[in-house]
Amino acid sequence: MLNKHWEYVIIGTGPAGLGAAFELLEKKVKGKILMLDREKFSTGGLRNDCKMNFTYPVGFPQEFWEKEEAHHYLDRVENILKPPVKQKNNLETYQKRCRPLDVNLLEIRQAHLGTDGGLELIKELTARLRESGVTIELGREVLEVSENKVRLEEGEISFDKLIIAPGRKGFRFLQSAMGSLDIDYLDNIIDIGIRVETEEEHYPIVRDYYDPKFHFPGRVRTFCTNSGSAHVVRERYTSKNGSTYYSVNGHAYSKKERNGLVNFAMLKTVRLTEPLASGQDYAEMLGLQAALLGGGKPIMQRVGDFRMGKRSKLASFNDDLYSFKPTLDCTPGDLSLVMPGKILRAIWKSMKELDTIIPGILHPSTIMYYPEIKLYANKPEFRDRTFRVKDNIWMIGDGAGTSRGITAAWASGIRAAESMV
Repeated sequence: MLNKHWEYVIIGTGPAGLGAAFELLEKKVKGKILMLDREKFSTGGLRNDCKMNFTYPVGFPQEFWEKEEAHHYLDRVENILKPPVKQKNNLETYQKRCRPLDVNLLEIRQAHLGTDGGLELIKELTARLRESGVTIELGREVLEVSENKVRLEEGEISFDKLIIAPGRKGFRFLQSAMGSLDIDYLDNIIDIGIRVETEEEHYPIVRDYYDPKFHFPGRVRTFCTNSGSAHVVRERYTSKNGSTYYSVNGHAYSKKERNGLVNFAMLKTVRLTEPLASGQDYAEMLGLQAALLGGGKPIMQRVGDFRMGKRSKLASFNDDLYSFKPTLDCTPGDLSLVMPGKILRAIWKSMKELDTIIPGILHPSTIMYYPEIKLYANKPEFRDRTFRVKDNIWMIGDGAGTSRGITAAWASGIRAAESMV
């Protein structure tokens, strides 16, 4: 049975929540710390391939972070996590090919633990917190938030100070909390795109640079590259009316046998302005549309079929020209029937540019999975730069728009905890 009152409550056990908890311990706060998560396991980006970027502004929305302060926090994050930084090679060759196309290849200090390594890290971090007296309650869903209490199925808990860090998947909960707390917010920005899967020989840059980040004209970028033992996966979402739809994603294992495949996202950032509309609702509509035409599954299409203007069928996934099988069970189909034309054209143009930089990515066997949607655009009206929304409440992490990735989410947790103390 949980205590009825806690000095510090943190909703969410992803990188932002963990960063806040470790900072509270570092500050030797007087009072008990409670972490809550509706999932039965610690969630967040540490579970999904566990890629960490240590170069500003990657992951740091520039409206909230200056370069010097971001690197100050990055040093602190790296000191806690102590990740192995990966080497990069031959970047000048790829950057030289990028320049005539006005494409930018970012040079980033990166670490990669893989999904299996991330799970080990989570166990280590949560064990350290528990040993230091932090109470972590998994499988405990917060149903409602007020200015001094949170309501669980088992009853209410009061708090002195609260951090809300539900991550991208908790966008609907975060909106509900902002509504009950009377906090204004915007959610008019969304990333929509595809996940590309191909053989490593058609995207050999991953041998030199694990997660190459290309920025193309038209607000299109590559994101979350996986290689080695790489797999495409799906994430389940529930709409406002209770319908189910899926977004695809990718991950890789660091200690399993290599399968010779690579996957990465091609995302276009969409900013809805006039009339101002909800990016979350727009993404939900696209996800449901894809589920409708995919028979409840995401859709996949071979590049060879797409080029010829025809849908992919089961015959497109044979053992002849198409020498690898999809790593995710999806419905063969036609992306042009479900993907908004402007977004599809921008992504296809960028893929052709990428094929000029790395010839082979548009091999006929390459698979395009749809949809990949990044639900992180809630922008609460913060009272100050520490992400405070009420006198005793802070909102942080990817779900609140203060970060885009593990290291920046952890940094936002540190900054909020500093303010709490």
